[in-house]
Amino acid sequence: MKTIDLHTHTVCSDGSMTARELVRHAKESGLSAVAVSDHDSVDGVADALDEGKRIGIEVIPAIELSAQSNTETHILGYFIDTENPALREKLRYARTVRDERQNEICQKLNGLGFAVSMDEVRELAGSDILCRAHFARLMVKKGYVGSVKQAFDEYLANGRPAFSGREALTDAEAVRLINGAGGMAFCAHLHLTRKTGAELEEFLLRLKAEGLAGVEGYYTEYTPQMQEEYQSLAARLGLCISGGTDFHGAFKPHISIGKGLGNMAIPYSVLENMKKAYAERKGKQI
Repeated sequence: MKTIDLHTHTVCSDGSMTARELVRHAKESGLSAVAVSDHDSVDGVADALDEGKRIGIEVIPAIELSAQSNTETHILGYFIDTENPALREKLRYARTVRDERQNEICQKLNGLGFAVSMDEVRELAGSDILCRAHFARLMVKKGYVGSVKQAFDEYLANGRPAFSGREALTDAEAVRLINGAGGMAFCAHLHLTRKTGAELEEFLLRLKAEGLAGVEGYYTEYTPQMQEEYQSLAARLGLCISGGTDFHGAFKPHISIGKGLGNMAIPYSVLENMKKAYAERKGKQI
């Protein structure tokens, strides 16, 4: 069976691999298609597309936009025009807000007794593009926690004491921005919204009215029950499904590309259905 991974990250956000390295890794891991979906950034997409053509693996241009929420809401965008002026302008603003968020996280960690600085995080990241995973790695390096996962679970995840919820966009704005850039918008990792039942359905219907095309029907942390529930909900609401592992390379070593925690297998038919829905929406083939 041909398999895919439509949720991955590179050094252009909080992954450990360059875009070209990630695409080669996807090919070597036996995947037929991969999407580079960095947080609030499309800087790695051009290299990913070029590398995909060079070595013979399908690459989908994508992005993961963070949205304002009391919990955690991320909107994935697929088939986007990465040169879209409105998208580029909004991403510049999102970068400013992201910088403010990282400073707030650093202050909160200091307040909890962890001696970390922005300069240390930048040195570890090797760039000015900083995310929570970089703070987590620094905490591991300095011996404050035993793993990146522990850093997130105890301090950096939503609801934990060093979390910052500053975001540039509302969920509706994120959906509209993706559509305006010629793409399809999907709500990522539904369980992190902490919405269930009627509340989740109302949330998705509201975003569908804004142009939401689908939800992430396969994801690393879903239980079999969650996966069945979310895929059934999508079918009932007339939404597509996507799927991915949320691969970050060495920053989250317990997650393997295409396989997640080891037992994922997202069929290529998921991407085929997305393309069909895209063609129906846009009146063109991709």
